[in-house]
Amino acid sequence: MSDESPETDPISPPPERLVAGLMRLLTVEQTGDDAFCGPMQKDGIGRVFGGQVIAQALQAAQATVEHDKEAHSLHAYFLRGGQEGVAIDYATACDFDGRSFANRRVVASQEGKPILNLTASFQMPEQGLEHDDVTMPDVAPPEDLRSDMEQRRHYADKAGVTGTVRKLMLRPRPIEMRTTDKLHWMNSEPRPPEAHSWFRTVAPLPDNPALHRAVIAYASDYTLLGTSALPHGLSWMRGELVGASLDHALWFHRPARADEWLLYATDSPWSGSGRGFNRGRIFNRQGELVASVAQEGMMRRRIRKDA
Repeated sequence: MSDESPETDPISPPPERLVAGLMRLLTVEQTGDDAFCGPMQKDGIGRVFGGQVIAQALQAAQATVEHDKEAHSLHAYFLRGGQEGVAIDYATACDFDGRSFANRRVVASQEGKPILNLTASFQMPEQGLEHDDVTMPDVAPPEDLRSDMEQRRHYADKAGVTGTVRKLMLRPRPIEMRTTDKLHWMNSEPRPPEAHSWFRTVAPLPDNPALHRAVIAYASDYTLLGTSALPHGLSWMRGELVGASLDHALWFHRPARADEWLLYATDSPWSGSGRGFNRGRIFNRQGELVASVAQEGMMRRRIRKDA
């Protein structure tokens, strides 16, 4: 007998429909010479996922740059938490257009209030001096690991999670993740601040490099902030922490497909002063480093008031 409850657990659409929804979410509409609008998450609840705003801002920037230049880095600051169900406007500014490089600034706003500032740099592809002084971590392949959704359902059943929280936890996702250990938000025992997760879209994407970069930017906000909580044995899911991303930096080193398994290796060398600093490296199956990530976030122990 299945442990799924048709009254509480969402029915997962076909993978192709989930990925089509992700592509629609990351397709910004031009509303003016330097203005774009990002679609809203369907059936969204609560705060907008930071990766969504980063990816949509990158898409707005990419839409204003010559097609022969590719994004190689972005730096963003989260200013306010965005609310799902409210349109996000993206105002772009061209700061530089050179023969080899270009630079764009993007301000994401909701109802006239900025929620994110992003700067992106673009480069004409060229050959250059190469070295790759990093080794891909030796971890179990994705085929040997349980999916993120399986782990979520196991946790929800074990903890007796019901209602809206269960629906949100088990909401079908267009990106599948497989972690080599239990999920960050399940963490209950202090352990080293390192984590490894495989990810890819649940169905193929078109051969559009800009879209693949946007999806990787979207996924780069997964698991990152939680890494700095691992040494403390505390969990956002159990209401023990209050946190929010403060900034996010991403460097694209080489082309990669977001519909093929990529390994996201994260670590946190420091936390303190109510903040946690996290780093990420993204590898393809060949062991090549395709992107690097850094993020600092607010991380505070939740103080419970006596009833």
